[in-house]
Amino acid sequence: IVAKVGVVGADGSKVLSKLENTVFIPALVLMTFLSNFTVDAFSTSWKLLLFGLILQLLTIPLAILLSRLASKSEYIRKIYTYGLSFSNFGFMGIPVFCALFPQYAMEYIIFTLPFWTLIYVWGVPSLLMDREDGRRTLKSTLKPLLNPMFIALLIGAVIGITGLKLPSFMLTVIGACESCMSPLAMIITGITFASISFKKIFTDWSIYFVSALRLIVLPAIFALLYLFVTKVCGLVLPSYFYVLLVCAWSMPLGLNTVVIPAAYGKDTSTAAGMALISHVLSIATIPLMLSIFL
Repeated sequence: IVAKVGVVGADGSKVLSKLENTVFIPALVLMTFLSNFTVDAFSTSWKLLLFGLILQLLTIPLAILLSRLASKSEYIRKIYTYGLSFSNFGFMGIPVFCALFPQYAMEYIIFTLPFWTLIYVWGVPSLLMDREDGRRTLKSTLKPLLNPMFIALLIGAVIGITGLKLPSFMLTVIGACESCMSPLAMIITGITFASISFKKIFTDWSIYFVSALRLIVLPAIFALLYLFVTKVCGLVLPSYFYVLLVCAWSMPLGLNTVVIPAAYGKDTSTAAGMALISHVLSIATIPLMLSIFL
């Protein structure tokens, strides 16, 4: 609405996206790691962290392969690869999981720490910030890592693991910025919707294909893999590990594919359509997948 009535100009989405990428997302990452990346978490939950890391490392090559079936465009493939590799396990996953399984809320937060790490070590720099300017060098490969989100991750990890205590006013400011991240991401996505053709979005078969992979195929594959490894191969794991896996993998595609490329002036119409359709479909698919596998 604010885009259609002219409250936000043509460059509004890019400006807001830069604010999101340089302030609000780094605040979220910083708060997540300084609160949860602790010695206690490693000493008592290392199996949970390792479980999350292994699952995510298995998902990434599968996502790269499947994205090749969805589009011939290298840029769109990267958007799809990111969406298939990382679900909206945070802003949608946490509320859904805590509502259904509040007894495992802290375990879910710890379980997803490897996801946050891989997002800002590999996903964002390699898939969403890569300028694709032709020749690749070591410098051009490493340069995207020097972004505010990854720097916030490092700072948060150091503070969390060393147990340093920040002044309360700093935590208040960081917490306030963190709270802005999700609403602004949805506003940016809405501004993107205002400038694209809904007919183009709703008739793009590849968006439905990738959404189905994210919402149904991937959670089914990994749920069955877990059952095979534990029931057939005899690997003993805590029962709630299965609950964490099914819930996290059943979430729709996240909004990073919209807000981060927008800050660099890239086309976000496909990403916005992917976010819209996958979230609408997830109203039906999340209860379906949880009822089938849980």
